[in-house]
Amino acid sequence: MPGRPGVRGVVFVHGYVCNRGLWGPWLARCTAEQRPYVAVDLEPVFSDLDIYVPQLEAAVARLEKSTGLPPLLVCHSMGGLVARAWLAATPGAATRVQHVITIGSPHRGTWLARLSRTTNSRHMRQASEWITGLAAREPALHTGRFTCFYSHADNIVFPACAATLPGADNRHLPATAHVAMVFHPEVVSEAARWLAASSSCVAGGASGR
Repeated sequence: MPGRPGVRGVVFVHGYVCNRGLWGPWLARCTAEQRPYVAVDLEPVFSDLDIYVPQLEAAVARLEKSTGLPPLLVCHSMGGLVARAWLAATPGAATRVQHVITIGSPHRGTWLARLSRTTNSRHMRQASEWITGLAAREPALHTGRFTCFYSHADNIVFPACAATLPGADNRHLPATAHVAMVFHPEVVSEAARWLAASSSCVAGGASGR
């Protein structure tokens, strides 16, 4: 959706073997509110996770240019790892986003990934070289820019603590499965809260609360 100067936009980043269609209800809400957004399609589907970094950079840059404000990032599952990879790889990226909300993202990997052989799923294995390398590259202060939603009923990312980050605002969603978390009212409300914050608010400089 085209940007509007002074109206903060949202970048939506989907997860593994998914696409921008996941965000249909969110996009309908943004359209109704005349909220600028970009919903990326991460391609190729089974790529190295670092290949997706330029795609996220293009989405962020597009909203920066059209709105004049750092966008909010809302990321499901693997999308949260892509956001972290972008932050770690891009100089000055931390000042170019208001905040990052991750939903069921395998920040510490997931047990289930050991059953797949695709490149990006291998990256998402517990204690994988990619996961540990990313953690080593990112400044500790970056995690303070994250709200991480996790659930003990997540049927894809487990154990549940795998979807949390040290220093982040980690929020538990009871009895909510992996995809259902995307549409949980608490997640939607948290995004709305950040978008309602002052236009000058960037995580790390202000809380948005």
